[in-house]
Amino acid sequence: MLKLFIGNKNYSSWSMRPWVLLRQAGIPFEEVMVRFDAFTPESQFKATLASISPTGKVPVLVDGDLVVWDTLAIAEYVAEQFPDKALWPLDRASRARARSICAEMHSGFVALRSACPMNVEAHLPDTGALIWRDQPAVRVDLGRLVSMWQTLLRESGGPLLFGDFTVADAYFAPICMRLKTYALPVPQDIQAYIEQLCALPGVRAWIDGALAEQDFLAFEEPYRLRR
Repeated sequence: MLKLFIGNKNYSSWSMRPWVLLRQAGIPFEEVMVRFDAFTPESQFKATLASISPTGKVPVLVDGDLVVWDTLAIAEYVAEQFPDKALWPLDRASRARARSICAEMHSGFVALRSACPMNVEAHLPDTGALIWRDQPAVRVDLGRLVSMWQTLLRESGGPLLFGDFTVADAYFAPICMRLKTYALPVPQDIQAYIEQLCALPGVRAWIDGALAEQDFLAFEEPYRLRR
């Protein structure tokens, strides 16, 4: 069985992507949660991952003797192993676009990701309002997201980015968590997409897991002193 090493569900946006992909697709896997304690070389987190992944980061997918340690690589590997799940769009052009937007997410939207770290349990609309007011780069990032999503939803007919659930939806799930936590302003059609995505069983299961953790990590909380 596949084994997926992840970090705290409340905070680990990178872990969320392959976990949601596997869960929503109905692919069996064993979850191994490695709690964030610190990211220093001597931390328990790094010590646990040292013998598993060359990067010492999560997520990590283990399939027998094979280790896959990048989210896009994990998505591609799983899609190849389970072609019947149609994790990428079946249409070639749509598949290319899905890969393009996942790659853009992988390396882009730095301002939004930096200013609004994922925190599923938190509700920070006042913080979000200040970020929106004071950080133009965040407004640029969100503008690009809205334009991208609106185009894809219009062309696919929805309810998800390419109609049915794909890697692309799993990839943008953490962004949806951020938009909800910080209550950043989005048009009605984008809000509808966010709610549709969050209602998927795989995403809902991740959210429920995050809420159940009850684990406050100060170094992951730039805006709060306590829960």
